[in-house]
Amino acid sequence: MVLVCFVIDLRSLPPQLLRDVKQSLLELANFYAISSESESLRDKIGLCYVFRNRISSSDELKIAYSPSPRGNFDLRDFHHAVNHLPTDSFLPEIDDPGADLKLSNILSDQVLYSWGVDKDIVRKVIVLSSCFPQYVDSHLQKSLMDAADKCVSVEFLLFEQKSGHLTDTLQNVSNFLRSISDLDNCSLQTYLPNVRVLHGLVKQWIEDLKDDMEKPLQARFLFKTNLVGSMNQISCNLYVSVNKIVDGFSPCQTCRCHGMLLEDGIRNKIHGYSCPVTGHGLETCNVIESSVKVGEKTLLFLPSFQSSMKFQRIASIDFHVIERINLGSLSEGSIMGDSYFVIPSACHEVEAASDDIDQLELNAQVFQGLCSALHSLDQGLVCSSNCNIETMREVAFHCYYILQPSDNGPMLLRRLAGSEEVSRVPDLNRCILSSITKEIRDSIQASLSKVNTS
Repeated sequence: MVLVCFVIDLRSLPPQLLRDVKQSLLELANFYAISSESESLRDKIGLCYVFRNRISSSDELKIAYSPSPRGNFDLRDFHHAVNHLPTDSFLPEIDDPGADLKLSNILSDQVLYSWGVDKDIVRKVIVLSSCFPQYVDSHLQKSLMDAADKCVSVEFLLFEQKSGHLTDTLQNVSNFLRSISDLDNCSLQTYLPNVRVLHGLVKQWIEDLKDDMEKPLQARFLFKTNLVGSMNQISCNLYVSVNKIVDGFSPCQTCRCHGMLLEDGIRNKIHGYSCPVTGHGLETCNVIESSVKVGEKTLLFLPSFQSSMKFQRIASIDFHVIERINLGSLSEGSIMGDSYFVIPSACHEVEAASDDIDQLELNAQVFQGLCSALHSLDQGLVCSSNCNIETMREVAFHCYYILQPSDNGPMLLRRLAGSEEVSRVPDLNRCILSSITKEIRDSIQASLSKVNTS
């Protein structure tokens, strides 16, 4: 089990970058909230920030969200904490190499080490900043060494910024990297401050949070004949390649005071809505209109979501061709759901005008020509749609599909996992680096020759 604590240096993040970081943290919380089938979700996220007190001119640490002692993740409170991070703390002159990140305060029994209900929990601290101290002082050095003894890792994420003192900045980073080079539990990574990079980081973070949630499924493959010696089976672990995200998003309303769902039965025609917890009447400003219900147990609070959206069942689907893809490089692990045969529209058994018949014939020829061309190139077409063909309903996110050709026949449409759904690939080094002796290879080939072919 991994508990992740984010430390955001508000002094060094420009407003636009801070907005992107906040959005990434909200996405992380949402993905984590819908990643479990159980009613409760372990609270494994902490959020702190460092800012400069303008009155005392000193750097201070604030805890925005700490894991609940009850152990259940509160999505609403985390959203509230992220949305209320101060937005006026950016200091353009923060490239001062003496800036204090207050990590010693975080690596303490009062903060990080007091979080988590499990004794064997692994803790990770992720620091997001655009500048780091030039050197690690002795006090912080001791805190980091103590953290290593407690199996706590610290990742420093540096977002590169345009600066008139670029040479000095690079020198400071180099000095800081040398200061932590002897600490096995510390690492430094530099990133460009753009949305794509943050999206990739979210996928890394969600894997940390889900690390203990998904254990591989054990399986055996049994053969009628022995493969090697008296061995007629192979033991394996099965890993999911994609995580299907529930697309049952339905807009709803919640109370701002407790984040509870406002059911239709609670509404009073005269006084409006009432809080499900206190029973007190709610003004319009105390009702969150942009909440979203996912499945039966999860509420998301998405400011950008339009509560008026209705996901209707549809009878016709538009697929937008995005790009070609070499079928040889297509990972079968990214394909999910059922496959659909695709053939050109046929003429109905009714009287039709001659120009309609000509149009249908032309459509069939174009279809066959496209199929033949793609087959000769050994390529397919990646398409997107706002419809999930498994449920035949509009969805809140784009679905992606691969259109695969055949040799003078129908084409095949298969669902591709979106980037949010692709799971982590297990470590394959043991399989790839294992050398096979000629004796084992010959024995397996002889065994396979006895297996019937269709």
